[in-house]
Amino acid sequence: MPGPTSDVQDVQEFEAHATDADLDELRARLAAARLPEAETVRGAAPGPRRWEQGVPLADLVDLVHYWRTAYDWRSFEARLNRIGQFRTTIDDLGIHFLHRRSARADATPLVLTHGWPDSVARFVDVVDELADPKDADAPAFHVVVPSLPGFGYSDRPTTTGWGTEKIAAAWVELMGRLGYHRFAAHGGDWGGNITTVLGGRFPAHVLGIHTTFAEGPPGLTTDGLTPVEREWVEETRRFWSHRAAYAKQQATRPQTIGYALVDSPVGLLAWILDKFAEWSDTGDSPFETMSRDRVLDDVTLYWLTRTGASAARIYYESHNALDPELRVDVPSAISAYPHDTEKCPRPWARERYRRIVRWSVAEAGGHFPSLEVPGYFVKDLREGLAAVLAAAR
Repeated sequence: MPGPTSDVQDVQEFEAHATDADLDELRARLAAARLPEAETVRGAAPGPRRWEQGVPLADLVDLVHYWRTAYDWRSFEARLNRIGQFRTTIDDLGIHFLHRRSARADATPLVLTHGWPDSVARFVDVVDELADPKDADAPAFHVVVPSLPGFGYSDRPTTTGWGTEKIAAAWVELMGRLGYHRFAAHGGDWGGNITTVLGGRFPAHVLGIHTTFAEGPPGLTTDGLTPVEREWVEETRRFWSHRAAYAKQQATRPQTIGYALVDSPVGLLAWILDKFAEWSDTGDSPFETMSRDRVLDDVTLYWLTRTGASAARIYYESHNALDPELRVDVPSAISAYPHDTEKCPRPWARERYRRIVRWSVAEAGGHFPSLEVPGYFVKDLREGLAAVLAAAR
């Protein structure tokens, strides 16, 4: 891939606008949905057992009704357009991204990378505060939020090869085109993996990283871990043993599940809602902490762009693909949230991230902290990046 340039002529403004016909068709499909019978644990008290067979029928029926009769996609479209949307072509693939320049002269370029089953919707509620904080003493950022290849308004790859290594290289090219030849990076889920690759492969361009999804090298021993860290290891083992069927499906047969995700809005909603529920720090419904509208913004974006299959393919491209020898020598800040799917013990993280300048364990939050606890997330991200930038000077 060619090195970064500053040729902003390669970047075009973009506006989201679904046709009325597309929205009418969505509502018609929702009205005509065929639903299964209720789960056989129906009647269980609120809590995890109520969800142990998947999304409960009553919850889905309520949400489908709201999606069809009251949800306002146009409001989210307008929000994206206000932030600022753009597209550029990298290695023959169109890449969509949000770009919010700070008014502050001392702002640092920052790329935020989402994962699955989310999208740029993961960050829309924090972009403005990161770019132009109310507190003049808080760091400010020129914020760039790309849509992963095959997600949202980015193009859907037609060939294999768009794994996390190539995506990280594309982000360096993207930031260079915007004039950001040195920048900081943050991510969670696949975004955390890509952020790790950015820090490890491109230290000449990456000032430092912040991630909520640290990954130590494989094969490390539990000797010397604290009881809490040992429990993290056991939780991760249980997750991959009993709760990761979605990942195996998408890593091995993304095309098969893709037909349902692109053809049925109710099927798409259930597939994604299941993860928002299971991976959030809640006692029962994900809407205890997350906005119902924001979850539907995310699902509707997948639906309107027909990216259920193409987004699933990131697992085919990159599942277990992080180079075990990759080491990150740029300053790194790592945050763990109590109900995330994986939490990396600090001794294990130190084996990959050689300059951890801040380590944080939140009291609340899960896999989607920018949606679940946005105020805390912004504060933690700022403090982490402040430590990173101080170490990078």
